[in-house]
Amino acid sequence: MMLAPDSPTLAQTLANLQKRGLDRLDAQLLLLHVLSIPITQRGWLLAHDTDLLPAASADRLQALAQRRLAGEPLAYLTGSKAFYGLDLRVTPDVLVPRPDTETLVDWALEVLPTTAIATARVLDLGTGSGAIALALKASRPTLDVWATDLSPAALAVAQANAQRLQLEVCFNQGPWLDALPAGTSPFDGIVSNPPYIADHDPHLAALRYEPDQALTSGSDGLDDIRRIITTAPVHLKPGGWLLLEHGYDQAEAVRDLLEQNGFTHVQSRRDLAGIERCSGGQKPSA
Repeated sequence: MMLAPDSPTLAQTLANLQKRGLDRLDAQLLLLHVLSIPITQRGWLLAHDTDLLPAASADRLQALAQRRLAGEPLAYLTGSKAFYGLDLRVTPDVLVPRPDTETLVDWALEVLPTTAIATARVLDLGTGSGAIALALKASRPTLDVWATDLSPAALAVAQANAQRLQLEVCFNQGPWLDALPAGTSPFDGIVSNPPYIADHDPHLAALRYEPDQALTSGSDGLDDIRRIITTAPVHLKPGGWLLLEHGYDQAEAVRDLLEQNGFTHVQSRRDLAGIERCSGGQKPSA
């Protein structure tokens, strides 16, 4: 491990990164990453704050810090993101999993049947990194979990996460429900965090590093949600639930779409910020 004569300590390194404008947590996580220390061990930095920063690590850290200051998501720089207690690998081919989406996982676990008579089946549409599907499987191993994605690159990320976490999920490539093999049995639940941002929304500038096809969906952001709502019933068992994440101001519109397509018990759930983040409904029983 080579140290330059004027190598800063880890404490000085963190202070310098913050002076450049980096958030303290971002600075800590990037420093841990270049030192090959698990990013869950922030306390390690306190115990080693007088250690000197190796020259090779310093060069890599400066390059990553510059990218972060330019707005690139931290998860793409470190290659990982925590979601529902899982350490997921992420790349620019997938959206960065966000805490708000855990609301969708909580709701799905609440409504999926738990009887021992038959294995409950659930489908995650547009799985991306596999976050929702893998969180459901990890939380309830008896679930029969399926997942689809249009992007082969995204599906490869999800499959790699499943293999590394040793969680069994059936993956299929293709657009939404069309990705399912012919004759696939209906599901007890379908969940999705689809694209829901309008094509010309000004917020897209802040998301420029993430895949556009996973973000935008027509002039009002609801094109993919409409398609899922209209095609989901045939793939749901009677009494099965369709649960969707959507934008902060779309709950009423999504509830209307669900009701127009025959769903009952239509409702919305709020995220940690109190925003109506997910809406869903139940396919009527026979």
